[in-house]
Amino acid sequence: MDIEQLKKKIRDVPDFPKKGVVFKDVTTLLKDADAFRTVMDHLHEQYRDAGLEAVVGIESRGFIFGAALADRLGIGFIPARKLGKLPADIVAEAYSLEYGTASLEIHRDAITPGMRVVIIDDLLATGGTLAATCRLVEKLGGIVAGIWILVELSFLHGADKLKQYPFYSLIKYEGE
Repeated sequence: MDIEQLKKKIRDVPDFPKKGVVFKDVTTLLKDADAFRTVMDHLHEQYRDAGLEAVVGIESRGFIFGAALADRLGIGFIPARKLGKLPADIVAEAYSLEYGTASLEIHRDAITPGMRVVIIDDLLATGGTLAATCRLVEKLGGIVAGIWILVELSFLHGADKLKQYPFYSLIKYEGE
């Protein structure tokens, strides 16, 4: 399955989560076993020789791709969660979204100094969520060895906030 075929598996949902936003729903891709396997094959190929020690997945769809990659690589998975969802000592980072503000948290003991991680999420819009996750990893002394995104809305220029990191997006939307 090629990139254009994968792109066709993603559903547009107008006016979600607020009026004027066209949400890229990847659940329609996830329910197709061949499409999901193709995505995971691309992801695994990208990072199998990267010397990673853990995968950081951003809540919530980053958990799906991130946990599957961690399993394939035989390394640990670290969830970056929304505010108030983690039970132990955390570090937190606030950030702006394209439609509001939020905070992310990681357990303080999840990342050790010098640990090489890849950060995984389903979609890059304005880059606030990913930039905040990078700051969290670095606050704990970790090394962002890569960022992988399934869908990039390149017309929003979110990747501009991530120029200092190795960045890869599988599917790009140039304008919407």
